[in-house]
Amino acid sequence: MYRKILVPTDGTELSQNAVREACGLARSVSAELLVLHVRSPIDSPHHVEGGALSRLPQSTVMEEVEEEERTVLESAMRMATDAHVGAKMAFVSAYSVYETIIRVAKEEQCDLIVMSSHGRRGLAGLLLGSETQKLLTHAKIPVLVVR
Repeated sequence: MYRKILVPTDGTELSQNAVREACGLARSVSAELLVLHVRSPIDSPHHVEGGALSRLPQSTVMEEVEEEERTVLESAMRMATDAHVGAKMAFVSAYSVYETIIRVAKEEQCDLIVMSSHGRRGLAGLLLGSETQKLLTHAKIPVLVVR
């Protein structure tokens, strides 16, 4: 059925729910898991401290960002380990999240993407847009949406 499942995560509770679901599915069908984190490139990082916007050295901000990303990926990998699922992780810096997910899924020969969604509808969904909705529109492989 499924041999390799891609699950993008940003560390939110919603994406952690998708990781848990992907782990359970991967375990049940003996599939491998690919945990992906996509970060938008930061050209001019800023840091908010005490309500005032202050400019910090880029190296300091990037260290904080990289530590947070490492925590996100390690948390997802712990879930996979706890579920006894073979997994590897990938990190990509790119402007378009959904295009990156599709590209990585193709390059890694994934046959399913498991992704979370806020489930916004109507005007909120239209105005805010949704990486999940874009993925559903453009992906050529099955996408399982977790809410």
